[in-house]
Amino acid sequence: MRVTRSIVLPVPRAEAWAALIDWERQADWMRDADRVEVCTPQREGVGVRIAVRTRVFNVPAYTEVLEVLTWQPYSRLEIAHRSFIRGTGDWVLDPLDGGTRFTWSEHLELPVPVLGELALRVYRPFMELLMGSAMNGLRSYLIASGPRRGARA
Repeated sequence: MRVTRSIVLPVPRAEAWAALIDWERQADWMRDADRVEVCTPQREGVGVRIAVRTRVFNVPAYTEVLEVLTWQPYSRLEIAHRSFIRGTGDWVLDPLDGGTRFTWSEHLELPVPVLGELALRVYRPFMELLMGSAMNGLRSYLIASGPRRGARA
């Protein structure tokens, strides 16, 4: 299953990037994330692993492990889903006049033949809602937090 959403954020790419990689604060704007923890000594670059305690129906239900595959500061972050859910997520930041276009794509698979694909087809509308809600949450979070110190580019 592939799902892609975009939103315009009212900040430069560097500020959007800084918010995206502020791992533990992702739960402030990603409504289905209860808690995010970095599992590796390094916090930046390819190989960073994070554990996301995920809510289902607002109840913390499972922990998903994610690993950074691509790290291109201010422009692209790709992660691999390393738990029961498999696939990749891609965050792309493109500069615009007065802001940044944030495009989020998920390509997900469940390792259960036939039933996994069927389950993801049923889940797709919820995934689209969750991604849209998270992106709107990020936009609101950025507006509320104001300019970030040290953000450049």
